[in-house]
Amino acid sequence: MSGNVVFRDRSEAGAALARKIEELHPRDPVILALPRGGVPVGFEIARRLHAPLDVILVRKIGAPGHSEYGIGAVVDGAANRAIINHAAARAAGADQAYIDAEVARELERIEQRRAAYRHGPPVPIEGRTAIVVDDGIATGNTAMVALQALGTAGAANIVLAVPVAPRETLDTLRAFCDEIVCLATPSPFYAVGAHYRDFGQTSDAEVIQLLHEARLGTAGSADQR
Repeated sequence: MSGNVVFRDRSEAGAALARKIEELHPRDPVILALPRGGVPVGFEIARRLHAPLDVILVRKIGAPGHSEYGIGAVVDGAANRAIINHAAARAAGADQAYIDAEVARELERIEQRRAAYRHGPPVPIEGRTAIVVDDGIATGNTAMVALQALGTAGAANIVLAVPVAPRETLDTLRAFCDEIVCLATPSPFYAVGAHYRDFGQTSDAEVIQLLHEARLGTAGSADQR
């Protein structure tokens, strides 16, 4: 689907995305949401598919003096790795020492989030359909490193599911997954938040609550919340 679709909020976007994913009949799915904004979207998918919900902990590497400008991303776990856009890094004046320090710092932040969000081991993904979910994609750096990490973690199939993203970014990401489900690919693309009426920041408390509900099994029942 293309065009300027506007969602009420992340929950509505997740419900619409879930209906599309359901058409794929994914085998033994596990929903891996990118925190924080991807978690409300992922929760709706998890409860429609009766699937477990977990987070995939990825952090953006920001440029020197411009932390919102991503020059790469890092993901933790057994497949711990970083992906750096070296052309963007050079243009932003980020040398290797800066990159190494930022990777170490973001891994520490990931560890803090892990302690806050997750109680117990990660949901196993080996041999399963791993569905990576976010509330939207712009540059794709964070999604790319998540997909690459899953590619080395034994998932049988990898699906990227987002409500909105630029088509050119999705074209780049196709090499790292088996399937992409995206509801809107507007052109020109300005910002993810432009496609939501309510795009307020998702809090840590909301992430923790939704993950807790999912662990209790309420994500598996569409008439509970």
